[in-house]
Amino acid sequence: MPDLWFETALLSEGWTKGVRLTIEDGVIAGIERSAPPAPGDALGAAAIPGLCDVHSHAFQRGMAGLTEFSGPTDDDFWTWRALMYRFLDRIDPEDGIDPEDAEAIAAQAYVEMLESGFTRVGEFHYLHHDPDGAPYADRAIMAKAVISAARQTGIGLTLLPVFYAHANFGGAPPVHGQRRFLNTLDGFAALVDESRTALSELPDANMGLAPHSLRAATAEELLGVAALAADGPIHIHVAEQTREVEDCIAFTGQRPVDWLLSHMNLDPRWCLVHATHLTQEETAGLAASGAVAGLCPITEANLGDGVFPTDAYLALGGAFGVGSDSNILIDPAQELRALEYAQRLTRRARNVLARSPGASTGASLYKAALAGGSQALGQAGAGLALGACADIVALDLGHVALYGREGDALLDGWLFSGTRGVVKSVWRRGERVVVEGRHRRAEAVAQRYRRALDKLLSA
Repeated sequence: MPDLWFETALLSEGWTKGVRLTIEDGVIAGIERSAPPAPGDALGAAAIPGLCDVHSHAFQRGMAGLTEFSGPTDDDFWTWRALMYRFLDRIDPEDGIDPEDAEAIAAQAYVEMLESGFTRVGEFHYLHHDPDGAPYADRAIMAKAVISAARQTGIGLTLLPVFYAHANFGGAPPVHGQRRFLNTLDGFAALVDESRTALSELPDANMGLAPHSLRAATAEELLGVAALAADGPIHIHVAEQTREVEDCIAFTGQRPVDWLLSHMNLDPRWCLVHATHLTQEETAGLAASGAVAGLCPITEANLGDGVFPTDAYLALGGAFGVGSDSNILIDPAQELRALEYAQRLTRRARNVLARSPGASTGASLYKAALAGGSQALGQAGAGLALGACADIVALDLGHVALYGREGDALLDGWLFSGTRGVVKSVWRRGERVVVEGRHRRAEAVAQRYRRALDKLLSA
C-alpha cells in the first residue's frame, strides 16, 4: 500500500505536522514526523483515528423515521418497541425480512458509518430466525448477512450475537413480536459456533456475546452466556428505562446495575449499554469496575430514555464509548455533541465534559470515546501508533468549520460546528473506502437498500 501523508495528524503524543504513515498488512508500520509531501499525497487533510460504533442494530436503519408520529396514547420507548416488532411482522412470512434484505439494510448503515467517521461497529445482532421464529437450516445465515455487509463496505466488525429468551424478569413468556430473536442456551451455543466459523473468514473481525438484558435472560442463563464469551467482549442493555428499573427492583430487590455489580464479575470486557438510570452508588461502582458505558445519545433522545450522569461518571474515571443504536441518524460527531449538550441542558452550564480547566471539550470527548469504544469492541492499541490498525479519518482543513483552526480546535470545529462534509476521506486497514466524503460503493449499496425497502414497505 502507498504511504499516506497528512498536513497534521493526531498521534499518540498529540498533534503533529507533516506526518507520513507507512502501512503494511493493514497496520501502521512506520511514522515519519515533519516530513515533506510527495507528488500525489493528499493535501489539506488532518488525520485522526477512526471511532468505534459500540452499539448498532443494523436492521433498524430500514425503519428510521417511520415512528415519528403521535399515537392514541402517550408515546414512549415501549410504544416504539411495539412498532419495531410490527416492522418485523408487517408482511407475510414468505416475504418477511430475509437474509438478503437484512444484508442490504446493514450495508447501507455501514456505508453511512464509514462516511461519518466510524471505522468499526459492534453489531448487537439479535435478528436470528425466520419470520415464524424457526431457526433457518443454516442457523447462522443472518449473522452471515451482517458479515457480508461488513465485507462489502470494508467496515471493521465486532459481531455480538444476542441471547434473548424471555419477555420480562422471572422468565416471563416471550411475546409474539420477539419470536425471531429467541434461543435456548443450547441453540445459542450452536449459533455462536457457526457464527464464529463464518466470521473467521473476515479480516480483522472479532466476536463478543450479548445477553440482551436482565429482562430477557435469567440469572442462570446470563452466567451461561458469559461463560461462552471466554475472553471476548460482553455487552448488555441495562437500566435504559425507568419501568425496567422498577420491574427489576420488584423481582430482585435491586436496581439493574446494582444487581450486575453484585452478581456478575464486571470487568473491562463488559459494556453496559445505555445504563441511563443510575444512583450515585451505581455510578461509582460502574466506573470502578473498568467496564465501559455504551452511550447512544441520539437514540436515547429519540426514545425519551433520559440522560446518563456523564459528568459524575467521568469525574470518577469511568470509560465510555458511543453507538448509533437504532441508526435513526448515523454520525459520531453528533453523538458526542448530543452527549455534551444533554449535560449543558441539565446542568445549565457550558463545556461540562472538558476534563480540566482550559481543556478542549471536543478533544476530551473524542479521546475518551476513542479509548472506551476500542476497549468495548476488544481492540487493542487504538490510535495512530505503530502496530495499530490503519483505521484513519481525514478531516477537510478547507471546510468552513475547520478553516483557520489547528490542534484540538479542529475537533471542536468538527463536533460542534461541522456537518458530514467535514470528513474528507476514510481508510480502513490502509484501504481508502471513502473519497471526498463519499463511500466508493455508496450508490450500488443504496440501490440494493431501496429495493429491500420497496419490498418491506409496500406490503
